[in-house]
Amino acid sequence: MTTAAPAPSSRDLPHPAREEIRLEGVLHALSDPVRLRIVRELADEEVRLSCSHFDLPVTKSTTTHHFRVLRESGVIRQTYEGTAKMNGLRRDDLDDLFPGLLDCLLTAAARQADRHRGA
Repeated sequence: MTTAAPAPSSRDLPHPAREEIRLEGVLHALSDPVRLRIVRELADEEVRLSCSHFDLPVTKSTTTHHFRVLRESGVIRQTYEGTAKMNGLRRDDLDDLFPGLLDCLLTAAARQADRHRGA
């Protein structure tokens, strides 16, 4: 007698496996200033943060879109904890696949932000 695997929860979110993460997808996801801001904050905090933690200058539906692009590109992992959708940077996966890329982009983004604050 065989047993079927349990059906995935409707609250399980699809994520690419490590080997499915593509450089062009990561670069596309990080090319948007709002998404880069999300990733910078996740990298700074080094903990998973809920979607509601972020104070973004866009509508809720646009925020949802930005998180979906980051998740589907493999930049973040989203999981539910109760009613909160928690977001964590997939740093280990990104560092293994593209060594130095994330740190380089985060450093460049911080320098750019500093330049704009000083202007």
